Amino acid sequence: MASKPNPINSENPQNTNANLSSSINSPIFISESLHSIVSHHSLIRHFHSSLPTVSSTINNPIRQNYPLSPSSSLLLMPSWSSSPSLPYIGVKLVTYFPQNSTVNLPCVHANYVLFNSTTGQPLASVDGTVLTLYRTACVSGLASKILARNDSKVLVMIGAGNLAPHLIKAHLAANPSLQKVIIWNRTIEKATDLAENLRGRDEYNGVCFESNESLEEIIELGDIVSCATNSEVPLVKGERLKAGAHLDLVGSFTHTMKECDDEAIRRGRVYVDNEAALMEAGELVGAFERGVIGKEDVGGNLVELIKGERVGRRNSEDITVFKSVGSAVVDILAAQLVYETYLKNRG
Repeated sequence: MASKPNPINSENPQNTNANLSSSINSPIFISESLHSIVSHHSLIRHFHSSLPTVSSTINNPIRQNYPLSPSSSLLLMPSWSSSPSLPYIGVKLVTYFPQNSTVNLPCVHANYVLFNSTTGQPLASVDGTVLTLYRTACVSGLASKILARNDSKVLVMIGAGNLAPHLIKAHLAANPSLQKVIIWNRTIEKATDLAENLRGRDEYNGVCFESNESLEEIIELGDIVSCATNSEVPLVKGERLKAGAHLDLVGSFTHTMKECDDEAIRRGRVYVDNEAALMEAGELVGAFERGVIGKEDVGGNLVELIKGERVGRRNSEDITVFKSVGSAVVDILAAQLVYETYLKNRG
């Protein structure tokens, strides 16, 4: 008999397994908002508990990138697990059409397809764009939970795009001591609009949201500084980081992109989400080439930090830097939580 997925935190595993069994012959298209299925709290918890136990069982080939035109492309990101606790195959399909900005459409669209790894049968299709926003933000949230000071008060958010509100929510979920969020964007109106949108929501328990035009001024205030931009010019100057700050770098994924300067890398103790960051992230590749630090100076990756195999923050004066580039490992774990929670709620 084919093995069935084990639902997460299910109060009634028997009923949920019945749902899983009945769903095998009828793939689910999860069209409802992921906001009603998972939260940043729940996904951070899931990553924290699952990454140490199943990450080594997940096959994660290099993503395939097919140019469709001089500017547009199709990307395929497959993964599959050999663990009985994660009986899935997942594929994220991503299209990149930068010209879409001229017709008021997102440049990136994605879909995530989940299969049963025992039978190969399709199980579900999920909005891959939103799933990626959630998993990216929650990786950063989990890292800041481990690396940031536990008395952090001020979060500085650099960038006000689609990922920014997710990063803010993830850092707030992971760091309940945060009291203020300051948002900066090249177009200040976008930062102001985001701050206004978040301000006054009951879920944030009185957290203050504001925008500011002076990037250098607010970096000096940040206990956690989170960056989500496609900048090729360093935005965070290391000399401006306060002692004890945690710097979260999310945006860059090519050698030409960089969100901080060499001084931030030099002053900080650097950690990565996975080894691909050492080869892809512009901040790190450039720092290696210029001899600012060596690869051997990187403090460790996220799984090693969770397991306690690498030392994170050593004291309240340490500056920590976390660089993420994403991976199919966290994609499949995020899809697992969405799928199994959806089935549990439906049943």
